Amino acid sequence: MSPSHIHVPSHCRTVTEILSRVGDKWSVQVVVQMGEGPKRFNELRRLVTGISQRMLTLTLRSLERDGLVTRTVYPTIPPRVDYQLTGLGCSLLKTVRGLGEWAIANRDEILEARRRFDEGGETPGQRSDAA
Repeated sequence: MSPSHIHVPSHCRTVTEILSRVGDKWSVQVVVQMGEGPKRFNELRRLVTGISQRMLTLTLRSLERDGLVTRTVYPTIPPRVDYQLTGLGCSLLKTVRGLGEWAIANRDEILEARRRFDEGGETPGQRSDAA
């Protein structure tokens, strides 16, 4: 997609909606945890620190609705339910991992920019006459 296609109003709404859904705190963590393979609900709950049972349920349902996760119920007693990334979910995982690698690679520069900003200094690229 060329840069000129990014600013089409309907595309902006679509991108904003999808990024809000898949970029929230819990979705990212759940997707990352499922990157190693299928997980059961309680396993995910243990792995995703701080998530409540209700929030994990809502997150998994949303990810399933968006086609990022499949839910497989096995007819055992008690029933066994596994959650697994779909192909689309795996492509999101690849993007999330890339963003994580970018964050790690640029952490020191970002922390330095924050320090300069908090001290009232200019950050690189900042104009003195900016309002």
